[in-house]
Amino acid sequence: MTAKLFLLIFTSVGLSALAQLALKTGTGAATRARDVVGIGGEATALAQSPLIWSGLILYGLGAILWLFVLGRVPLSVAYPFVGMGFILTMAAGFLVLGEEMSVARIGGTLLIAAGCVLVARSA
Repeated sequence: MTAKLFLLIFTSVGLSALAQLALKTGTGAATRARDVVGIGGEATALAQSPLIWSGLILYGLGAILWLFVLGRVPLSVAYPFVGMGFILTMAAGFLVLGEEMSVARIGGTLLIAAGCVLVARSA
């Protein structure tokens, strides 16, 4: 696998991880709105949140890049790299949102990383 192709894959997966971070952050105001005015208020707050829209746009960009990946790499090689999203999302949750990281979560993430390396080496 070329470095350029790996960068394309990593960028696509990275955009998806950033999208998760934006969506999670954007739900805060919506949850508070639900507590005050109900589910309708939550839906309205979600629809009006710049972070929600940013997350959706990031997902869209990641999906477009993923189409380029799928046009160049066998699906059985490309798809396991989606596992990198678990790694990036866990790191973002810990570093940005202050989420807890347990030994089990770290171990599972390392297993995912090892799988990505094995798949990349087989290509």
